[in-house]
Amino acid sequence: MTDGNWQEVAKADDIKPDEPIKVTCGTEDIALFHVDGEIFATHDICTHAYASLAAGFQEGGEVECPLHEGRFNVKNGRALCAPVTEGLKIYEVKVDNGAVFVKI
Repeated sequence: MTDGNWQEVAKADDIKPDEPIKVTCGTEDIALFHVDGEIFATHDICTHAYASLAAGFQEGGEVECPLHEGRFNVKNGRALCAPVTEGLKIYEVKVDNGAVFVKI
């Protein structure tokens, strides 16, 4: 299924609660998060230092950068504490027949 800028990136069953995964879509590295039965997508790289957020610690709707412990809200990308001050780019997500699509 491809309509417009939607790209299939994963299977919904592969994304477990509090276990983010990294996917690449074109040139974008994206982190996928499972929160309360929904899938959310953000840019995978921390805005403070070059670190993969999919390798970070997720608890509910927040992910902590593995380098400097800055946290982000995975639903809206907002930076939640120092040292991060800039929010993350977020991507629209839809799930269709068990497949996860991200709008790039």
